[in-house]
Amino acid sequence: MKQIIHLLLIGLALLLCVTANGLAQTAPAPLDPGTAPSLDDIMDRVENRYSGPGFSVHFFQISTLKAMNVSDYAGGKMLVKRPGKMRWDYETPTPQLIIADNKDLWIYRPEDNQVSHGAAPQFFSGGNGAGFLADMASIRKDFNVSLESSDQSDSFRIKLIPKTSSYEVTAIYLTVSAVTFEINVLSTLNAYGDETRFELSGYRFDPVLDSELFQFKIPEGAEVLTLDNN
Repeated sequence: MKQIIHLLLIGLALLLCVTANGLAQTAPAPLDPGTAPSLDDIMDRVENRYSGPGFSVHFFQISTLKAMNVSDYAGGKMLVKRPGKMRWDYETPTPQLIIADNKDLWIYRPEDNQVSHGAAPQFFSGGNGAGFLADMASIRKDFNVSLESSDQSDSFRIKLIPKTSSYEVTAIYLTVSAVTFEINVLSTLNAYGDETRFELSGYRFDPVLDSELFQFKIPEGAEVLTLDNN
């Protein structure tokens, strides 16, 4: 279970970094149908799509430990507000709230009235992809990016390899819509072959999200634990 929670945090870190810039309010320019798009063409439109002040999206998460052949499933709704603020409302299988910014990470489990607190930079840094927090364009700075073959005509598959090696993240795969240039699937792999996969749907591009949604107040009587990033 500790490994599953660790995978959740790694996946959360990466998704926070990839999407922290929000979404543009206008649709990206379509690609020229007469020519095969280059990787730069695709990435330019992805960066533009994620250049707005904030968004909400539904997610379905699958975390798999390869050696044990065990998978953990979860789902809910995520809110993102620039710069670098996120709120995850897990609805299944157990209600859970995760709030993160550039300073603090809070995980609240209402069923146990338990709060876990840690320093966000310890989880959202280095090989976990913190460079994405400031600018979506940092993907091309911090990762070796390549366009993979895709068996779906309506999407592109992009592979990211960290330029700084890490056991926690060896590769990231993005499935990007060829129409909206939204990231519909984000999958991360570690050195042990474990995978964290996020399926994203129902994007809403909200220009204004209440800052109070990203502020956490410890519930009365809650047990407070300190997160260990090791």
